[in-house]
Amino acid sequence: MSLRFTKLTRPAVRALELGQKLAEHGIIAERLASGDIRYSVNIMVDGQRVHRVIGRDSEGVTREQAERAIEKFRTEARAGRLDLPQGRKLHRSFKEAASDYLKRLEETGGKDMANKRRHLEQHLVPVFGSQRLDQLKDFALLQYRKKRRDSGATDATVNREFSTLMHLFNRAVEWKWLPGDKVPKIEKPREARKQIRVLTQQQSDALMKAAIQDQDGRLWLFVAFGLGAAMRHSEIVRVRYDEIDFATRRIWINKAKAGEREQPITPALAEALKHQRETEDDPNGYVFPAHRRAKLPYRRDMRIPFERAVARAKLDPQKVTPHVMRHTAITRLVQAGTDIPTIQRISGHKTVGMVLHYTHVHGVHIDNAIEALNTPFPGTLTPELHTPADPEQPDDRRIVGIISGKTAA
Repeated sequence: MSLRFTKLTRPAVRALELGQKLAEHGIIAERLASGDIRYSVNIMVDGQRVHRVIGRDSEGVTREQAERAIEKFRTEARAGRLDLPQGRKLHRSFKEAASDYLKRLEETGGKDMANKRRHLEQHLVPVFGSQRLDQLKDFALLQYRKKRRDSGATDATVNREFSTLMHLFNRAVEWKWLPGDKVPKIEKPREARKQIRVLTQQQSDALMKAAIQDQDGRLWLFVAFGLGAAMRHSEIVRVRYDEIDFATRRIWINKAKAGEREQPITPALAEALKHQRETEDDPNGYVFPAHRRAKLPYRRDMRIPFERAVARAKLDPQKVTPHVMRHTAITRLVQAGTDIPTIQRISGHKTVGMVLHYTHVHGVHIDNAIEALNTPFPGTLTPELHTPADPEQPDDRRIVGIISGKTAA
């Protein structure tokens, strides 16, 4: 049924004065300074605002064309709803998808939730929130990156935000929220490599001593894991006694960045864990059990007590983080001459290329290795050419000419 207009009639449109406008059923007619009439539409379609200029009276545009434009927008929206998941009447907006994504991850023990929530709620949702999830385009992501750079964010920071975005889209496809061909291309440019910080042996000893003195009775074990096993922070806090094979000195890690693996540990760390186990109420439980009324059965992290130990050891908490212990342990393996594949098995890196980041140019192991190429060059210096002249003897030699020519073969 055609629309009925009581305000936006032809006589009313012709009577508009300069700057005046009339609006009805989402159609707007405005008298421009030039005296021309401009028609535009402003409607909601599937929860999204559509605001378009249709054209001017001088171009032959009338109210009827604005009506047909509105019908076209709504027809396209109905066609777009044909591929909606069962039980939905509208496409998900990015804001709705982000909220559902975070909720599902919380319910299933998703990793790095604090950062994911911060990336979405503080940066991505404010920009893309009202857009349909299946209509987020590559160009919009390029604009987002430029905007974040202009605001002072580094490539590394934006890449972390895009990692969260990529994870959201991958899960959206997995959960049948949208088809795979609707996922935009998410490019992450190469980041400038950061300096890898490493503790000296003296600093490591001071850190362990400070950890032993801390009021947290398990902090020294955390430091022992970091310096003695090169394990990641998240891997350490999830260790269970029943996953440790004391005979072979191996820990079974079933949740890690590069997948499940067997983690070798030193004899000293194995012995320390064996003694600690004897004091536990649950000898098969977590090495770092959670405090009472915590959501997880193990500690989420050990950053606060670790910072205390760093400060007590007179180190800089801004520079010495738990990950520095991992850097230190891997670097010591490199300095000891351990081959790269073996280091990879210990560190749990996914690729050999990631281990190569730790093969620093500066270090005793590099100096020792380069000495294998140290070969003297006898006969390269001759007394006649390179012995300084006797200052007491007059030097009457002069260059009288240069003869250019080929020598005989």
